[in-house]
Amino acid sequence: MFDLVTSYPLAEFLTFLAAALVLNLTPGADVIFATASGLSGGPRAGVMAGLGVGLGGFWHVGLATLGISALIAAEPAALAALRYAGAGYLLWLACRSWRGGGIAEGTRGPQRPSRALWRGFVTNALNPKVALFVLAFLPQFVHPEYGAVWMQLLLLGLVFTVTGTLITAGYGALAGRFGALLTRRARIFDRVAAVLYAGLAAKLVTN
Repeated sequence: MFDLVTSYPLAEFLTFLAAALVLNLTPGADVIFATASGLSGGPRAGVMAGLGVGLGGFWHVGLATLGISALIAAEPAALAALRYAGAGYLLWLACRSWRGGGIAEGTRGPQRPSRALWRGFVTNALNPKVALFVLAFLPQFVHPEYGAVWMQLLLLGLVFTVTGTLITAGYGALAGRFGALLTRRARIFDRVAAVLYAGLAAKLVTN
C-alpha cells in the first residue's frame, strides 16, 4: 500500500480528489437521507445517519474491490431485488415519519445513535446505484502501471467514502440544528422528512 501511495502521481490524485469533492457536495440520495434524518431527529441523528451512509459506502467499495459488484450489475434480478428492497425500506421510514415518529413523537430528542447509524447503513448498502457509481467512477483513475488494480480501487474508494461521509454528516448536522431551533414545528419537519424519504424511494425505483 505504501508503494502505491508513493508511486501514484500527485496531479492525478488531486484531480481525483477534486472530482470526488464536487460529487460529494452535490446533493444526492445520501445527502437527502441524512438531511431527512437530521430534520426528524436532530443534529446527532443527522450526523449518525451520515456515518451510517459512509459505512454503506465502505461496503460498496469492498464489494467493488472483490469484483462482486460487477456480478450484481450483470444480473438484472439481483439488481432489481436490491433496488426494491431499498425502496421498501425508505417507504417504511416515510410512513413512520409521517405518523409522527420523529420530533413530534413526544419531542424526546434525537433518535438513538445506533438506530440512525443502522438506518443510514441499510439505506446506502441496499442502493444498487451506489455500486454502479463506484464501478463507473473509480476505474477512471486506476492505472495498472501504478500498482495492483484492486489496491488502487480500495485506496481511491476509501478516500472517496471518507470525504463523502464527512460532507454527508455535515449536511445532516446542519439540518438537525435547523430543526432543533424550531421544535415547535415538529409535525411539519416530520412531514418534510417523510416526503424526502418517499421521494428518494420513488427515485430509486424509477430511474
